[in-house]
Amino acid sequence: AFFWLVSLLFSSLFWFMARTITDNKDGPIQKYLLILGVLVSVLVQEMFRFAYYKLLKKANEGLRSINPDETAPSMRLLAYAFMTLVIILLHVFWGIIFFDGCEKKKWSALLVVLLTHLLVSALTFISPHYGINLVSTYIIVVLMGIWAFFVAGGSCRSLKLCLLCQDKDFLLFNQRSR
Repeated sequence: AFFWLVSLLFSSLFWFMARTITDNKDGPIQKYLLILGVLVSVLVQEMFRFAYYKLLKKANEGLRSINPDETAPSMRLLAYAFMTLVIILLHVFWGIIFFDGCEKKKWSALLVVLLTHLLVSALTFISPHYGINLVSTYIIVVLMGIWAFFVAGGSCRSLKLCLLCQDKDFLLFNQRSR
């Protein structure tokens, strides 16, 4: 994440300098600057990804000298990646549910957030059994996602309209009330 943030900083600096040099005046030039900015941003991010790869490769060589048995990639890393994804989503959903519970003084919602957070954290302790903790955590993320969707104002009707691409104003600035 650090390398990505640094690359984003460099890309932003490039974009800021390009916009400052052109004085934000000419529309077509700004369009081409936007395209150039995206290209530069992608190139900078990929250069930093390569630098990160080289750093990890060097670190792996050092780890191999300490413990030669445990350097090969394993399913554990993939399980960690999926678990990280789920935990990020859960924190978003928990935040929505928690804030709604605080606003409406629904203390049971806060308790559910606390207990599911403790449960998911406890599931990480049974890490040799990736299937058990991943499946149960994904079930929790689906349930929390559904709850957060409805808490945030979603409805079955709006979900149906969105999924069937029938809502003409979906994600547009001029939202109409439902």
